[in-house]
Amino acid sequence: MLQNILIVDDQPEMLELMKDILEPEGFAVTTLVYVDDIVSCVTQHQPDLVILDHLLAGVNGGELCREIKNHPLTAALPVILLSGFPRLREAFGDFGSDAFIAKPFDINTLINTVKSYLADGHMLAHA
Repeated sequence: MLQNILIVDDQPEMLELMKDILEPEGFAVTTLVYVDDIVSCVTQHQPDLVILDHLLAGVNGGELCREIKNHPLTAALPVILLSGFPRLREAFGDFGSDAFIAKPFDINTLINTVKSYLADGHMLAHA
């Protein structure tokens, strides 16, 4: 069974790029440009890992990360936060994310980071 990655980014080109990078690595990828309730979205899609853009249209991806990490059903889910403004992390923190990748990112960095969090010990057990 393929491991599922949920990616939320308000730039369709970025979603397509990450999908094109991760699917050939053997992952199932679900992409969304907008989420109004991240916990419901995670419950619906059952991802093994979430990638969130830090600055989304109308919402802070870091706050979405915090919602995932603070909810008992999703707290163990690995979350990677992406940002084209890495200094935001210095100013606002990592919001509980498991990893942070600055945009533009190195393809191998993205792949290796995803794979490291989807190794056997880091998988979320689906109920």
